Amino acid sequence: MGEIVRFIPKSELERARLIAEARAIYDSIFPPAAPDRAQQDDEDSVKN
Repeated sequence: MGEIVRFIPKSELERARLIAEARAIYDSIFPPAAPDRAQQDDEDSVKN
């Protein structure tokens, strides 16, 4: 009892779904750089 239920409009759910889908597509095309790999690349470029 006393539980609050928040109404979420369909448009807000659709917007969140589209953003998640777009982010997944973007990450598949431009994978996020792994911080440890980026550090190794920087060290290699300094040595050469």
